[in-house]
Amino acid sequence: MMKAGVLGSGTVGQAISARLAELGHDVMIGTRDPNKLSEWQASHKEGKIGSFAETAGHGEIIFNATNGAASLDVLNMAGESNLNGKVLVDISNPLDFSKGMPPSLLVSNTDSLGEQIQEAFPQVKVVKTLNTVTANIMVYPRQVANGDHHVFVSGNDAQAKEQVTDILKSFGWIHVLDLGDITSARGVEMYLPIWLRLWGALGTGMFNVKIMK
Repeated sequence: MMKAGVLGSGTVGQAISARLAELGHDVMIGTRDPNKLSEWQASHKEGKIGSFAETAGHGEIIFNATNGAASLDVLNMAGESNLNGKVLVDISNPLDFSKGMPPSLLVSNTDSLGEQIQEAFPQVKVVKTLNTVTANIMVYPRQVANGDHHVFVSGNDAQAKEQVTDILKSFGWIHVLDLGDITSARGVEMYLPIWLRLWGALGTGMFNVKIMK
């Protein structure tokens, strides 16, 4: 059992928190608006709700499930002292909806949101993962092809990636592919434009890719 802090109370944050609680972990969700979580709290009485700073302080491991455009602001609110030395699982995507759908990317090509977070918080062990699938698949991967598909991890700290891989496997992931250091987050973030087009073409977010060679 571990203490987990989940920053973000949207669909992804609620799904990650529920799954962690189901697996027996001590979970707190960080939010600006606790009222948003009243329904979630009613069905997950063991879960805790707090501010971003309280949640970061609570967690031995932190999940960034915030809207990518707000991620750095939220992490600053969470507080460097509450994050330092910990593993931060970054699920966010730098999506820009300012011109409507489909969104473009706020950062790409020579940088990524994962890298920006690592640069802003050098003592945090950032591991990018799960941003390439929809929330249901993140936590129950066997709903698609009985789990025979891939999720990726990117990060500078090998031990942190191993720890995150263990968590992913506890969710049901079979294939976890290490792409390398945090600069490889550029690739998984830039996958989002094709993911969005696939969602439109398939009419569902319940799909994923399998790497074959």
